[in-house]
Amino acid sequence: MPDRSPRPVHPPRPVGGLLLTAGLLAVGLLVTGCAGTAGSADAPGRSDASDQVDNAGHAVSGGPSPLVMAPRALEPEEIPGLGAATRAAIPSKSSQAVVVTGADRDSDRSAVRVYERDPVTGWQPASDEWPAHNAVRGWTDDHRVGDLRSPIGVFGLTDAGGKLADPGTKLPYDRGPAFTATGTGAQGEPLAGSFDYVVAINYNRKPGTTPLDWTRPLGAEKGGGIWLHVDHGGATQGCVSLPRERMRELLRLLDPAKRPVVVMGDWNALGR
Repeated sequence: MPDRSPRPVHPPRPVGGLLLTAGLLAVGLLVTGCAGTAGSADAPGRSDASDQVDNAGHAVSGGPSPLVMAPRALEPEEIPGLGAATRAAIPSKSSQAVVVTGADRDSDRSAVRVYERDPVTGWQPASDEWPAHNAVRGWTDDHRVGDLRSPIGVFGLTDAGGKLADPGTKLPYDRGPAFTATGTGAQGEPLAGSFDYVVAINYNRKPGTTPLDWTRPLGAEKGGGIWLHVDHGGATQGCVSLPRERMRELLRLLDPAKRPVVVMGDWNALGR
């Protein structure tokens, strides 16, 4: 007779590939659950700005706010080489300055540069540096007639003129033969052509008049007739002289609307 006793039930044998596939699926779920992939919409705990939205459905940033540095206030530039007292002597309404820096107290050599004041960035160069001569004995804080020194200080520039035609200045320009220069300079060089172009320096003079005006508000003993004029190859008696083309350039730069001044003296005096 056939054996009718119950047979043992054995669990089904795993198919090798099936268990491997299930294992890989579990690992995959773990991986996507921890790190996620960019653009995944169902990963909990996401802090990416790309898939966080507000109540209106707009993307918002969920990460920390970036560090924003406050802009640093811009410090207006000052004219190099000028000390506090000299800077304070420049009128607040002046936005153009011709700076004449003497090599030494007793030197007749100088350097000239024009600066213009911007309301935001401060004083900026408006020209190259130009070589110049000043008085044969240098500089003084107390100019006197015949001392052969140039006066130190800050003075207005309001009037121009010369023997030759106006090269294009905005200053009042007085042309005439009275600007003819004769004789010789400190080193015996001819002065001819020195006054072809001049700008009067408002030291002991009446502003708004021709450079030839000899009014002396401080008295005759304090000297006068101090000009910027064409260089003649040597020291002056008190003026500041520039090469001819630089004088023409200066005349075209000067603008009465900017209330130009000349700041002049040896470098040590200007640094006060």
